Amino acid sequence: MKRILLDTHVLLWWLADNPRLGSEARNLIGAAANSVYVSAATTWEIAIKQGIGKVTAPDDLDSIVDLEGFEKLPISLYHGQQAGRLPLLHRDPFDGMLVAQAKAEGLTVMTANRHIAIYDVNTLDAGR
Repeated sequence: MKRILLDTHVLLWWLADNPRLGSEARNLIGAAANSVYVSAATTWEIAIKQGIGKVTAPDDLDSIVDLEGFEKLPISLYHGQQAGRLPLLHRDPFDGMLVAQAKAEGLTVMTANRHIAIYDVNTLDAGR
């Protein structure tokens, strides 16, 4: 069993059935044996990007995450503290939060973002 934290673009690719999400990644997300998590940071990032016209996404992600059977991962004070202590290898605060959450919760980040792999965190390639 894998415990997978979806990066923002991976959630959007999954919901849109985007071919950039590889078949191996798609199978891992869809496998009932795996636990798939969506961070509050992800929905926050999507809402910001929707507001400035950078992405199109469903308006009710909270309900959709439930319907997909994904686990909701809130942001705790500990997550915030750990994200703030990460080295500034990459300046995206949303990515930093996902890294901190993955490390704190023992999750593997599914992403196509090579910057996340710079950190000492387990990753899965979303393009495979």
